[in-house]
Amino acid sequence: MTAGTLAAIATHATPGACMVERDAAELRPGVGVVGDVPGRAPAREVTVVDRAAWRSACEELGQEVPWTARRANLLVTGLDLRASAGCELRIGAARLRVTGETLPCRIMDRQRAGLRRALEPDWRGGATCTVLAGGTVAVGNAVELIRGV
Repeated sequence: MTAGTLAAIATHATPGACMVERDAAELRPGVGVVGDVPGRAPAREVTVVDRAAWRSACEELGQEVPWTARRANLLVTGLDLRASAGCELRIGAARLRVTGETLPCRIMDRQRAGLRRALEPDWRGGATCTVLAGGTVAVGNAVELIRGV
């Protein structure tokens, strides 16, 4: 088990809309983040990116880019998401199953030129998840990555 922290939450209500940071959000099985545009269910209900991986991508770009440009739902610290498919993330009462790597798409280059390429190595684009057990999560919550469950 590895422990980290939920550093930020973001959602967008309609496709292509700006990401809005929130202090808390409800996660629900079959839905993902309540109030967010539905992901490609069921494997992509929630997207998670690690701050250290994001910073590595920004260093490669040579510029700071807000994490919301990634268009992920949850920003965590202290977790290495590489090769975490099949693992479980626990945030408060909520439990998520990591379904795979979030592969960066062409939209990333619309955010910043070169961002897609900078996100490709080492799961820098984050992880996709399904919600196993719902609950409200809040910035500052502990996050546990449990391998081998």
